[in-house]
Amino acid sequence: MDLLTTTLVFAAVGFMLRTGEQRQRIALLSGQLGPFQIEKLMERLHEGYQRALAEGDPARRAQIWPLQESTERELAGQFRRFAESFGKTEAVHARINFIPLPYAHRWLPGFLVPGCDARELMRMHASGIERTVANEDRLSPSDRARALLAEVYLMQHSCHWFCRSRSLATARLMARHKTTLAQALDTVSPATQRAYAALTGMKPSKAR
Repeated sequence: MDLLTTTLVFAAVGFMLRTGEQRQRIALLSGQLGPFQIEKLMERLHEGYQRALAEGDPARRAQIWPLQESTERELAGQFRRFAESFGKTEAVHARINFIPLPYAHRWLPGFLVPGCDARELMRMHASGIERTVANEDRLSPSDRARALLAEVYLMQHSCHWFCRSRSLATARLMARHKTTLAQALDTVSPATQRAYAALTGMKPSKAR
């Protein structure tokens, strides 16, 4: 077997393994998210916030913010319950590898496969959403809205990263929300920034 044929065989096997792993992860996450309405709540909140942020009349804008409170609380509560449920996943199935090799954490020594635990990421996102909904950083309504959207965007990025890859998750974030990963990370709360850096090694591009 010549070099080209060998390379093609390994590439095909790698593609099949990677596709299989992605399908397993998508099925796992979809099954965990099934009982919740997190996606619908996120869309509703996004629409409400965009309407408020686009409103030029301060008085009308002030009337829109309180209308989002029930959605905010429901989103925070549902995502916390999801994170608790996902936290029961076996560690081997919740591993996010930082190197693009399928099942690398299963067949390579742990010290050779940098990565993080998706269960910890989801718990971190739940805390970040709750913290911002409670406005612990005492932000203005518009800044709080942007911060909560950033927390949600970063959470979506982690879900897509878990199911697919970091590069695809980053591309989807830009395509769907016209936001880069750096922009989302710069806008979330300082506590989320610190926790995210500890788990993934990725830090915001600007100090806060």
